[in-house]
Amino acid sequence: MDTVATADRETIEAVEGVSVTVLASGEAMNVQAFTIEPGATVPSHSHHHEQAGYLFAGHATFVLDDEEHEVGPEGSYAIPADEAHAVENRGDETIHGVECFSPPRPRPDWMD
Repeated sequence: MDTVATADRETIEAVEGVSVTVLASGEAMNVQAFTIEPGATVPSHSHHHEQAGYLFAGHATFVLDDEEHEVGPEGSYAIPADEAHAVENRGDETIHGVECFSPPRPRPDWMD
């Protein structure tokens, strides 16, 4: 078993106003903490990872091809592999959440 304090993990700014910290990683999945500042957007992207998440604070708007989904505090979501999606913070509160990816995603695909 591996244990590491969050303070000992590197936080990266993936795009302006969006920060990601890989908290724990195994062979089949990993867990990441993230923040999205008001007005920031994770650009549309897709990946081969299944993605499930939970919000502690803030309101996220997930934008898919032809629909939008709002997720608020104490809300959760699951995104199938290969489904294109973007995330926007249209509110005035920072979004704080955690996500799991399977297989593990050590670096957001959309950073490059």
